[in-house]
Amino acid sequence: MNLKPARTDDVDVNLTPLIDVVFLLLIFFMVSTTFKQESSITINLPEASSEKPVAQDNLIEVSIDEQGRFFINEAQVVNTQLVTVKRALEKITAGRKNLIVVISADAKTPHQSVVTAMDAARQAGLLNLSIATRRVQNSSDK
Repeated sequence: MNLKPARTDDVDVNLTPLIDVVFLLLIFFMVSTTFKQESSITINLPEASSEKPVAQDNLIEVSIDEQGRFFINEAQVVNTQLVTVKRALEKITAGRKNLIVVISADAKTPHQSVVTAMDAARQAGLLNLSIATRRVQNSSDK
């Protein structure tokens, strides 16, 4: 009695599909990875036809980017809550109430973020507010 199978086939593992999947994963991670992170704040200011110059010595600049994140004198605030922004303003002012707060908000910033910045400044005792814009070039300015 012969218990061995009459025919034995060699089992082969085809690596081509595995290599294709690994190659596709590599391409996906290369495309979706951020290699360079910008450290500057990019703000696209709204436009206005006139602007009044502001003295730089008694100025606090509150910048708000497109996502609604706050930056006070180019230092990012921990979060976007009113209490946090108010405390950051109070820390920078050190009791001085005659400072001018310039709000530089991106043109696509949510309106709520601008209102939060204005409310935080008011609660911190800063009543001199200004909204930064960029000047529109008229045909008479050229």
